[in-house]
Amino acid sequence: MRGIVSIAGYVPYRRLQRSAVAQVFGSGGGKGTRSVASHDEDTTTMGVEAARLAVRSAPAAAPDAIWFATASPAYLDKTNATTIHAALRQPTHVSAFDFGGALRSGAGALRSSLAAAGTGTTLVVLSDLRDGLPTSADESAGGDGAAAVLVGDDGPGTPVIAEYLGGASVSDEFLDRWRTAGDRRSKVWEERFGETRYVPLGAEAWEAALKTVGVSADQVDQVAVTGMHGRAVKALARKLGVRDGVLADDLTTTVGQTGAAHPGLVLASMIERAEPGQVLAVVALADGADVLVFRTTDSLGAWSASHTIADQIAGAADLPYGKFLSWRGMVTPEPPRRPEPQRVSSTAAWRNEEWKFGFVGSKDRSSEAVHLPPSRISMKGGAVDDMEPVDRADTEATIATYTIDHLSYSASPPIVFAVLDFDGGGRFPLELTDVDPTTIEIGDKVAMTFRKLYTADGIHDYFWKAKPVRTGGSAAGGGAAGNSAAS
Repeated sequence: MRGIVSIAGYVPYRRLQRSAVAQVFGSGGGKGTRSVASHDEDTTTMGVEAARLAVRSAPAAAPDAIWFATASPAYLDKTNATTIHAALRQPTHVSAFDFGGALRSGAGALRSSLAAAGTGTTLVVLSDLRDGLPTSADESAGGDGAAAVLVGDDGPGTPVIAEYLGGASVSDEFLDRWRTAGDRRSKVWEERFGETRYVPLGAEAWEAALKTVGVSADQVDQVAVTGMHGRAVKALARKLGVRDGVLADDLTTTVGQTGAAHPGLVLASMIERAEPGQVLAVVALADGADVLVFRTTDSLGAWSASHTIADQIAGAADLPYGKFLSWRGMVTPEPPRRPEPQRVSSTAAWRNEEWKFGFVGSKDRSSEAVHLPPSRISMKGGAVDDMEPVDRADTEATIATYTIDHLSYSASPPIVFAVLDFDGGGRFPLELTDVDPTTIEIGDKVAMTFRKLYTADGIHDYFWKAKPVRTGGSAAGGGAAGNSAAS
């Protein structure tokens, strides 16, 4: 039996009220909210956060490969999956590959891993950041987010919580949505044309998938239809022949359409609410249609999500529309009067990979003094080269003191710096993110999150920041949150 061992979604903390668009421009927007990646997030950092959540819920499962799919890669030529590999502190024999450039990459990577029985455990990470011109449908309907799916064969340490029953794919060459290299915005053909193609293709894939797995439409307990073409999604959903109440929330009202990540995100949301023995299906429309069908197992009852999508949606905070446009590069506010940072050194980053990407310090074996960053010489007793590594990426910390800096360079000033005392030892100053400077207090608890410090000469300087621990689990995704079977 092959299927899902663990799954998680990551939704950024900030939300844009769609009604704010019309308040500024007099048109555009709509109802509900969309998720917004912070100025220090990209598809890679969001992928890291989703992967951390998925791995945390299955601590005994070790991936043999990491596959990363996005339509908005932070790098071209360079493999982005290797950054996720480093942040998760995976050994060198774990392969890392990108599946990028197209919206269909997410569903394709997931289906390929599920069909590859006997190939070990694969961590499939889907992430996307959706853009659009101000007042456009893409701006308001889009969303930012990521999902991570740990796929493997059922066995000791890797109990499958959702068995992959099978699926179907149909493909067709037609120009509905496109974006050339270097463009920020997507272009879309006349809407009715896309609907006339996607609806029959989706129906064909749906019927083929049900026939393949030997399940009828009325036996499906939850199904989500997803795709960037909203009219086609709604039209196809009416043609599936499922029972009332079976159509799952596609998250477009609260999160928005997250492109390549969305099939994994809605699947994670369904599994978090599912009970053992239910049949779940995802239909994804992009350059054709892909259908994946699962049946949850008894192991689902013992599994719990590290930080549910529902909790992440409920714990969000609004972002002013002007700040959204600034973060997206649509407007250019006056920057701090300081020079921009220099590009990061590739050789220095490689030499310090464990610290820079894994947030791993050192601990003196004799005195147990924790050093952040790692040190060869102990601050207590002076021992030399008698250290062991100590991971602080999944450790909470307490704010000892902080400062609000309006002068240092930042894409979104001011910067909040804090001196943090880590649980179990270690003190280090870090930048805080996803935070309101007026609400910070000494003694607040924070958790680590993988972010981008800045970009210079096209090089992204990735490192760790801290964000507040909020109700419903830690900011980094800690805290137990059971699925519906347990709750």
